[in-house]
Amino acid sequence: MRLGYSLGSLLSVNEVLECAKILSTRSVDSIWIPETWGMEGFSMMSAVSRIAKNAKIGSSIVNIYSRSPSVIAMGAATLDTISEGKLILGLGTSSDLIVQYVEIIRLILSKNKVNYNGKFFHLKDFALLIKPTRNKIPVYLAAVNQKMVELTWNVADGVIFYLRPFSELKDTIQKMQSKKKIDVASQFITCVSDDKEKAVSKAKKTLAFYISVAKIYRDFLAKNGFKKETENVYQEFLKSGLTSNFELIPDSMLESLTICGDAEESRKQLKRFVDAGVNLPIMQFNPIGDAKESFEFLVSAFSEVEK
Repeated sequence: MRLGYSLGSLLSVNEVLECAKILSTRSVDSIWIPETWGMEGFSMMSAVSRIAKNAKIGSSIVNIYSRSPSVIAMGAATLDTISEGKLILGLGTSSDLIVQYVEIIRLILSKNKVNYNGKFFHLKDFALLIKPTRNKIPVYLAAVNQKMVELTWNVADGVIFYLRPFSELKDTIQKMQSKKKIDVASQFITCVSDDKEKAVSKAKKTLAFYISVAKIYRDFLAKNGFKKETENVYQEFLKSGLTSNFELIPDSMLESLTICGDAEESRKQLKRFVDAGVNLPIMQFNPIGDAKESFEFLVSAFSEVEK
């Protein structure tokens, strides 16, 4: 089974590097680095790729509004060279604008001189001064709403799903893969511990955070079976912040959206998502206590399912 790990938002720079060292001895498919309001993505991916040299390195995700297509292409070419051809370029956000990003990035990486006159971007005689390791770097798009799902299957090599209820995830994968096969990656809030209660509590806190601050996921979950639950969590957030609203997350939401519990339970949950059509499950590491010890426990829990 292919397996990926996402390292980032809740970790320090040194903790990410420590986790990368742990993965350097494992047969993991890929390591994914998020970019929110903390660590800069390309520099962290470069550092991780030099530690865990056997794993592919993915961005999850690079927001297209923070960099131009040319700058992303330059970063991708540089990182693909540093990682010896192991980059997966994960991009978002949802809009037609991303189509031009993908087109321009692929043109630039093909090592041709690019002249491009689009609705949003215009390039004249742009060419990289370095020779890319590969002429084609896999591009994965983060997709939430149906329009973005359709666009992803039309233009990308893979999709990155996140916070999709189990039944909706399964139905969407079956529907879209019947039209065209692409790589289906899905990131899951993952909390594993020999103390099940702590694992469940941490998973609820992380899920409550996303429901509270990320409208796109709150709306999507409300439209797909969890309207009452998301409203309860959000209203409590407006009253008292994140101090206690996680207590309103029902077990049914955890079962549908996350991987949490003890090692045996977590492996069963992982298999369920894979059986639903996820080609590449990505474990979003949420530390419980000491980050290094928690990550070692997590990796050990899934060691028998690694490819």
